[in-house]
Amino acid sequence: MRRFVPGEGVDLVRESVRIVLQELIESEASAVIGADRYERTPERVTERNGVRWRELMTKAGTVEVGIPKLRKGSFFPSVLEPRRRIDQALYAVVMEAWVNGVSTRAVDDLIQALGGTGISKSEVSRICAALDEEVGKFRTRRLDAIEYPYVFLDATYLHVRDDRLVTSKAVVVATAVTADGRREILGLDVGDSEDEVFWRGFLTALKGRGLGGVRLVISDQHAGLVAAIRRCFQGAGHQRCRVHYARNLLALVPKAQMDMVAAVFRTIFAQPDPESMSTTWDQVRDQLAARLPKIAPHMDDAKAEVLAFNTFPRVHWRKIWSTNPLERLNKEIKRRARVVGIFPNEASVIRLVGMILADTNDEWVTDERRYLSEGSMALLYPDRDNEPIAAITDGEA
Repeated sequence: MRRFVPGEGVDLVRESVRIVLQELIESEASAVIGADRYERTPERVTERNGVRWRELMTKAGTVEVGIPKLRKGSFFPSVLEPRRRIDQALYAVVMEAWVNGVSTRAVDDLIQALGGTGISKSEVSRICAALDEEVGKFRTRRLDAIEYPYVFLDATYLHVRDDRLVTSKAVVVATAVTADGRREILGLDVGDSEDEVFWRGFLTALKGRGLGGVRLVISDQHAGLVAAIRRCFQGAGHQRCRVHYARNLLALVPKAQMDMVAAVFRTIFAQPDPESMSTTWDQVRDQLAARLPKIAPHMDDAKAEVLAFNTFPRVHWRKIWSTNPLERLNKEIKRRARVVGIFPNEASVIRLVGMILADTNDEWVTDERRYLSEGSMALLYPDRDNEPIAAITDGEA
């Protein structure tokens, strides 16, 4: 009975909860695999390949459980609610806004639905501190275990209260493709997306964590970003997002001619090799400039960066010529942030977006399907001693 004195009983209950949850997870994993740990059976369909650790909020407190990773396929236990960390982060941010008096009627209604009436500032601080620690670990983890040949950079904008004023602030996110073809989220920050000093600090921090092997950086043409890329990743190419550039180009075109210009512009990227692509670019430029002279210098200045992707393996082109994959991630950030509306401070932005990205990163690194095939990635490293790979067709990525 001595173990149930104040303080110790809580730890005992929490540990009991952890053990039960871990046993349920292991049992479900064994059913998916077709065998228990160290067991050989005819029904086995795959094998365990380590674990990924996840913190789970329970009524007994926060517990850490291990989710088995599989060599083939993916596994997420039904006993754990998917994206639980995001829900906790969203709840914490909404509550923080509420206790600081910056919430809207819609947020107040959400608080009532969540049973948050009467929550104290100290309780909100406790929840936020736990989440901030987890996000901090994610944002500062080492990146030197593998090379990242393709890095994507983009910004999305959220409303944040700053010294009693509501301003639109940029949330910048960096993702990458690893040398073995998997996607990974490298980091995030909040700042001025047009400021070279901000971008240089962001990129320098990534390099300080071990980011290396960068061959191509894919981004929009944010003022200051290109200069920061050249300074921080000397020798790497810069791919200007072709989708963003097309929008910039169409802004110079009368509305009645937009469809025609867009169709002609797309023919450039249908060419089979860099030489014909360059030739077609010049032909399109001359054709459009005959009607719209101001297009000529615009296309001349952009050609090298918009076509930078075509010096890399052709099977990668569609995956590296724009920031579209990162924009889909930005849409998920916007969807979650819409509930909050106005963030009370920059820390709350980092907290919620960090949790969204941490959960997304977990899914990416454990996904059975790679973003780019391992065989096609070997084309980036022809001088290395790679094992024989199957013939790669143009349609494989």
